[in-house]
Amino acid sequence: MTVAESGWSENEIGVLHAKVKALKASMGKVIIGQEEVIDSLIICLLGGGHALVEGVPGLGKTLLVKSLAQATDMEFRRVQFTPDLMPSDIVGTEILEEDHATKKREFRFQQGPVFTQVLLADEINRAPPKTQSALLEAMQERSVTFAGQTHKLPRPFFVLATQNPIEQAGTYPLPEAQLDRFLLHIDVGYPTEDEEIAMVSATTHAGLKDAEPAMDVATLLRLQALVRDIEIGEHLLRYATRLVRATRPRETTVEAVKKHVGWGAGPRAGQALVLASKARALMQGRLAVTREDIGHMLLPVLAHRVLRNFEAEADGIAIADILAALRDAIKPE
Repeated sequence: MTVAESGWSENEIGVLHAKVKALKASMGKVIIGQEEVIDSLIICLLGGGHALVEGVPGLGKTLLVKSLAQATDMEFRRVQFTPDLMPSDIVGTEILEEDHATKKREFRFQQGPVFTQVLLADEINRAPPKTQSALLEAMQERSVTFAGQTHKLPRPFFVLATQNPIEQAGTYPLPEAQLDRFLLHIDVGYPTEDEEIAMVSATTHAGLKDAEPAMDVATLLRLQALVRDIEIGEHLLRYATRLVRATRPRETTVEAVKKHVGWGAGPRAGQALVLASKARALMQGRLAVTREDIGHMLLPVLAHRVLRNFEAEADGIAIADILAALRDAIKPE
């Protein structure tokens, strides 16, 4: 089924694409450089997924998320994950209240910070697994179950979790089941010299302004619906599936995977690769996925889903190198 057959008018598609460009421009006025990171965040948001961001402190990860929330007019909350953080600190808890008129006491669920539209889970690997898992249901089901009652989260709901790749003392690696819930792994690198000069200059004068709203929540939900209707050819759908299946050491014909991968990606990775490719196509102003979209999204979709073995870690083989070899070896039919 084409986009037109799904009921989308050419005028509405044009308006929605203009909103995406305005969103990127609004964030670009606050975030100096990091264009690739901004693109990845917007792709993740359009795809309705969550993002795992990795980078050293001071690169503006919090500002990235805050500006995204401001530019989309969404509610934003931040949780700093620490070793003593409890699940109830995230999802909420029940409190005993007394009705002053009747003197009757009853329990009431008090919502935690997860009840928002944009949640920044800062240094998520600082918290123990029990607390990390409190986000699992929220990320997958968009709901929280407490004391047998299910509480729906606001729509849209976007989790951005950060990890510090340097300091690993006292951290708890995220379980594979939770890693798989993140649509993209986004690596935030150092800025260029010119970008860093501009950043220092801007933040040591009057400071940076807030991002201006570029779209409302209703528009974002329409964009997320449009992404689902972006077309992808049968040969590209098969290509994306073959790429994911080729990450599994027992099934692959790619030597780099056989030698350096301990565990490959599951079927959810194929869904994520296609969805992210559709979102990128829309950002580029196209209504159909190309091979370039799939190749471009391969690393951020699979980087956290493909686990290196001991030999790869000992030899210093990066996951990016393995996926580059995979992309070179697997061609569309």
